[in-house]
Amino acid sequence: MVFSPIPTSELIQQDREHLIHPLYHPDEHESPVILAQGKGAILTDVDGHEYIDGLSCLWNVALGHGRTELAEAGAQQLQTLAYASNYTGFSNIPAIQLATELMKVVYPNLRAVYFTSGGAESNDSAFKTVRFFWKTQNKPDKVKIISRMWGYHGVTIGAMSATGIPSYHKNFAPMVPGHIHIPAPYYYRANTTANWEEYGIEAANELEKAILAEGADTVAAFIAEPVQGAGGVIPPPPTYFPRIREICDKYDVLFIADEVITGFGRTGKMFALEHWGVQPDILSFAKAITSGYLPLGGIVISDRIHQAMMDVPVADKWMHAYTYSGHPTCCAVGLANLRIMIAEKLPERAAVMGERMLDGLKAFADHPMVGDVRGLGLMAAVELVKDKNTKESYPAAAKVADRVAQEFRARGLYTRARGDVIMLAPPLMIPEETLDKAVKIVGDTIDSVYNAVKSF
Repeated sequence: MVFSPIPTSELIQQDREHLIHPLYHPDEHESPVILAQGKGAILTDVDGHEYIDGLSCLWNVALGHGRTELAEAGAQQLQTLAYASNYTGFSNIPAIQLATELMKVVYPNLRAVYFTSGGAESNDSAFKTVRFFWKTQNKPDKVKIISRMWGYHGVTIGAMSATGIPSYHKNFAPMVPGHIHIPAPYYYRANTTANWEEYGIEAANELEKAILAEGADTVAAFIAEPVQGAGGVIPPPPTYFPRIREICDKYDVLFIADEVITGFGRTGKMFALEHWGVQPDILSFAKAITSGYLPLGGIVISDRIHQAMMDVPVADKWMHAYTYSGHPTCCAVGLANLRIMIAEKLPERAAVMGERMLDGLKAFADHPMVGDVRGLGLMAAVELVKDKNTKESYPAAAKVADRVAQEFRARGLYTRARGDVIMLAPPLMIPEETLDKAVKIVGDTIDSVYNAVKSF
């Protein structure tokens, strides 16, 4: 099948001359895969090569590619009311309906939603909202945000300052003042003698130490992904978030749950903090709310914050806005997506398929190159090491990540890695046989790369 009348070489040249990509350098983009079609859990490039979508593209295509219901919902709304301002004084039916439906599935303490276009916008909105809230409480010095190393919250200037992955900071410093990072609950790399549950308390107590060091009267909020995603799929011990909630309550610090990746079924629950019986003060979401079919995100705020927003005088109103907040077409697709997700019980399916995926990956745990296998629901990681005993990583000269990427491309698997950490998060609807094939490709790739880097 011919997917483009323009030759692939010409497309690549036009791309190189005119298109800037995220995380861009031309040396890493000499022969890009130009995708042309998606169906279910399979992506096809312009030359007809197929790839299993092992990362739901960017953690977002939960329902899989080519769902006609979502296309039809968008098309119908485009013909009815494609766009309208959602600024105060105006509203639209899809935004109202989606907000109402969301309240049925989010944490019970949450009350109202503000829509954005994506995850970074959502987290920036959360940061501004916590500042607003504390000013309404006559605590204007509470402005600092505590986040974690290996946490990813976006790369706008505010979200980047909370992101705890140093490679995103280089050439963009200085960060926004008032951002503090604490260690992640990264048990595999932790310098500890504690067991899994004990370590959860130990890691959470890093938040208390930071609050005391900064002064509780200066700390506005703590932000965390329930399972750290782009930083390497790092699930916490079960004791971690209950202790985090205790600390936030003790020092009157708001807790922002960044569920941009973990929300909408990814971990086997509709939202990931449900695993540990914890509720946040603000929920950030994006990605799977529309399965990536249109850009949409948002924050859902607690009753306490919402009440403060409702009670301030007009002169002190919440002066925050985006042109596309409450975009009718995006909300219409989000509504259709949410209803399908619930009807097809995709969070429950993610729990079952996630166990299958993790069990398959754990079969490689004894491989001399595999240091750790971890995950929760349909998100998992395999961390590669040079030495299993010391956990020493391969030197940069070994180019392990590049070799892994090349093998995946050749074998027909689309996913990504953080350094030497292979990450998987396929669509929630992925068929069993396709998931098993993706896991096998991971194993075959590890064998191939190990043989190639033995001399390092």
